[in-house]
Amino acid sequence: MSADKHLQSWQERFEMAEAMQPLLGKLYRNQGVEVVVYGKPLLNASTIEIIKAHRLVRRHVGEKLRLRESFPFVQALSKLAVKQCKVDIGKLAVNYWRDHTDVSEIENYMAKELADAIDHADDVAPRDVVLYGFGRIGRLLARLLIERTGRSNKLRLRAIVLRGGKKGDLEKRASLLRRDSVHGPFNGSVEVDEESNAIIANGTYIQVIYANSPDEVDYTKYDISDALVVDNTGIWKDEAGLGLHLKSPGASKVLLTAPAKGAIKNIVYGVNEGDITPEDIIVSAASCTTNAITPVLKAVNDKYGIENGHVETIHSYTNDQNLIDNYHTADRRGRSAPLNMVITETGAAKAVAKALPVLAGKLTGNAIRVPTPNVSMAIISMNLNAETSKDELNEYLKDTALQSPLQNQIDYTDSTEIVSSDLVGSRYAGVIDSQATIAEGKRAILYVWYDNEFGYSCQVVGVMQTMLGLTTLSLPA
Repeated sequence: MSADKHLQSWQERFEMAEAMQPLLGKLYRNQGVEVVVYGKPLLNASTIEIIKAHRLVRRHVGEKLRLRESFPFVQALSKLAVKQCKVDIGKLAVNYWRDHTDVSEIENYMAKELADAIDHADDVAPRDVVLYGFGRIGRLLARLLIERTGRSNKLRLRAIVLRGGKKGDLEKRASLLRRDSVHGPFNGSVEVDEESNAIIANGTYIQVIYANSPDEVDYTKYDISDALVVDNTGIWKDEAGLGLHLKSPGASKVLLTAPAKGAIKNIVYGVNEGDITPEDIIVSAASCTTNAITPVLKAVNDKYGIENGHVETIHSYTNDQNLIDNYHTADRRGRSAPLNMVITETGAAKAVAKALPVLAGKLTGNAIRVPTPNVSMAIISMNLNAETSKDELNEYLKDTALQSPLQNQIDYTDSTEIVSSDLVGSRYAGVIDSQATIAEGKRAILYVWYDNEFGYSCQVVGVMQTMLGLTTLSLPA
């Protein structure tokens, strides 16, 4: 292909992606329809991101999906009375073009494939969400909730609760939402309403409430009712402490973004969210590491069986550590986080059993905090019940990442060049690094990357939706 033809091809793709954007936006804002391409979300995606999502289809089916082949499906979708669902136009387009050569039957094909979502009764009321704590996870959850702003959005961020309230606090909180050293600038507009003590982000009005204890707030004063309170502080981890939230008028359920103590259910979205019942008013979303390794362990155990294993976490430093050497109540954590590798404990291996009881007592774990601000890795060493090889195990995990019910939790890469910073912003719970896989006989070692902030926050949103009964239909099945 000549240089001019390359440029012409790129221009065509770019223009097609630009034409898709307003249709994708209207589908979500007006009908609650989220469009994806083989699991890659197109909501608020840039033109380049749309093009990249199409290029990745080759990984799934071994051949390209051109934007001119998928665009008619977006157009057809915009004409259908489809509501409140997730639609994978990548899968629909690939399946269609295998048996057809023209566009004449696309609308009929789409109507048939999406029949379950056409004229779907939109009778689920929006639910209020309060973020209690506004640190690393709290602000990323805010970004994820705000990106879904629209009339059809059922998960509505109404307030954040903070300690303090000193002069200038509101503007500083807004500034931390606008700019992030790891995840980049906020995609949109952030304003401050000093008089009402609120932040307005992309049209979402977020009341800022100051309180020193979970039971000090009356949410009904802010027209907030039946709310899910997401506790991001990590201060309260048992039923007694988290139950304080439920003493506040307007709060009805609590989700902890950390491992819980006692009988509270630890949920890893994609693995055991089915354990959540309408009666569960306090739930934990477990830890970032538990979310990263549990889906992978489930996949391996389902096929090969796991006799026992060890999980070593190479974890980015966190706010709990010191920037420079100083006193800390925990062993070693007082030493400078940006200058040292720090051996510490992790309960993630044992916590897996709460989400996947079949592995109870079979795993040990430890952690090393390292001088990077985000993205971690779990090295999972296992003794299996059946023999395998590197190629066989990788092929199975690749298929799991692309085709299985765990495809939204597990990603897979065969890159020989990928490093931790490449995974910043990954929406998956964990990413299999196939080049590092070791397997021989009944022994296997897997290397799993995970964005311990953003990927985990995406998992938390899934648990929030499940707790509030806001799960959506995904098509095609």
